[in-house]
Amino acid sequence: MVMIFAISLVNAQTETKKAPVKKKNGPEITFKNVLHDYGTIYVGSDGSYEFEFTNTGNEPLILSRPRSSCGCTVPTWPKEPILPGETNKIKVTYNTHKPGPFNKSVTIYSNANKVVVLRIKGKVVKKPAEALPEKENAAGASPVNK
Repeated sequence: MVMIFAISLVNAQTETKKAPVKKKNGPEITFKNVLHDYGTIYVGSDGSYEFEFTNTGNEPLILSRPRSSCGCTVPTWPKEPILPGETNKIKVTYNTHKPGPFNKSVTIYSNANKVVVLRIKGKVVKKPAEALPEKENAAGASPVNK
């Protein structure tokens, strides 16, 4: 009798059903990555990178004007609504005309329930001076005019 009661008690505990996960309504913005490291790049090189994102929600996603941490970082974003399941990109361009390390951010505002901060970092260095190759002559030899 006690054994039957113990078995039924164990079965009752294992059969508890979990409440279904309630899916949120509205747009959701999901980025593939939120940090891009340029590493070391040269002065005057292309400082652009595209951050890819998807609207993982169930309503259209609308981006408002992103805010960059300084005037040297310029974001370009889609102005049209991004439908559920669609993927798009935000292009961030860093001005590489000044040498030195950088660590900048762009804050993304939208009608989704979260604010996303994208970051770029790296180091801008001057291009090395190009030297012309020297032709080796035999010791004491001089070029011959033809």
